[in-house]
Amino acid sequence: MLQTIQDDFFNSRYFYLQSFRRELHRHPELGFEEYQTSKKVMQELDRLGISYVRDIAGTGVVATIKGNLDDNNRSIGLRADMDALPLAELSEVAYASEIKGKMHACGHDGHTVILLGVAAWFAEHRDFSGTLHLVFQPAEEGLGGGQQMVKEGLFERFPMDEIYALHNWPELPFGKVGICSGPIMAAADQVKIKVQGRGGHGGVNPHRSIDPVRMAGTLIQALHSVVSRDVDPIASAVLSLCGIQGGTLDGFAVIPDEVNISGTVRTLDDNSRTTIENAMARVCEGVGHAYGGEVFLDYQRLFPVTVNSLSSVCIVESCVEAIWGRGALVDSVSPSLGAEDFSFMLKECPGAYFFLGTGEGDKCHPLHSAHFDFNDRIIPYGSRLLVEIAMKALINK
Repeated sequence: MLQTIQDDFFNSRYFYLQSFRRELHRHPELGFEEYQTSKKVMQELDRLGISYVRDIAGTGVVATIKGNLDDNNRSIGLRADMDALPLAELSEVAYASEIKGKMHACGHDGHTVILLGVAAWFAEHRDFSGTLHLVFQPAEEGLGGGQQMVKEGLFERFPMDEIYALHNWPELPFGKVGICSGPIMAAADQVKIKVQGRGGHGGVNPHRSIDPVRMAGTLIQALHSVVSRDVDPIASAVLSLCGIQGGTLDGFAVIPDEVNISGTVRTLDDNSRTTIENAMARVCEGVGHAYGGEVFLDYQRLFPVTVNSLSSVCIVESCVEAIWGRGALVDSVSPSLGAEDFSFMLKECPGAYFFLGTGEGDKCHPLHSAHFDFNDRIIPYGSRLLVEIAMKALINK
């Protein structure tokens, strides 16, 4: 009976939530700039009669809902990210981005609205024990908004026993849920390499130069063997050098003084992460020495591994099974080597992060594509599932 009531509740609000999501899509804002997005979130919370605290990590919002039953001292968090990407939208939807060079290419507009759907349910159904915190987070896309919320006392100001988050996942069939215990998203590191040589004339006196282009060529080949020869083959790791810049195309006979290389490293365990960092430093030093130049490695650890706790994963799985049956769970989900700054929250508080499948047909574009559009049909599914997770986690001892 309760399941039918909840289904009816979210289905009846579908078009309102869909319209809200598309309005957010029209006006995307980048990390730490989500002023209008958070304003719309707060206006909706005001309409629902839910209290909140604003301006956490700049534009973040945390709403709090207390149950009307006797307090059991349990507190659960649900998180949604709000920011967009610096990408020019190429979709042809009627509600495409109106902001040049910015778009919601990862579905955070949908995540925000799913959490507002949860808020709508609990605004009218407070017959539970404990406290629920809805965390609307800024700046997930590489800027560490989750880390900043933690630094500003998220869990001290809003104590939580567990925290949960979902991400729409076009690679999974619609309505399927993917989750695993332990690592589910990778640690993400940024690599910047300066190859320092000595410029010269490429035709007259190349022997008097220290050619950084030649050094860079050797370096790229050597670094791309680090994962295959320094990392345990059972571990998952990626080292990708994605950009190189040096000299000019017009100066076809000019050997430059330096070449710069950029890239990323992704790992699922700290041992592999440290192994790669150390191996890169060794290779860079060796290539510089071999060619008579210098190679400077700037290795920046950005996001840690996103690690799910087993007990929280069990709660998610039991909720999925209770609503849609065991068949809605995807067996043997592999961790993604994408990164997620929800990892900073999970380092401080147990919880779980999971994928909610949105894939349907041939028109389903991948995350971070300029053609991407969030699948609105998943909104009631996502809200319904988060409500179930919150209720079960609140009574879980």
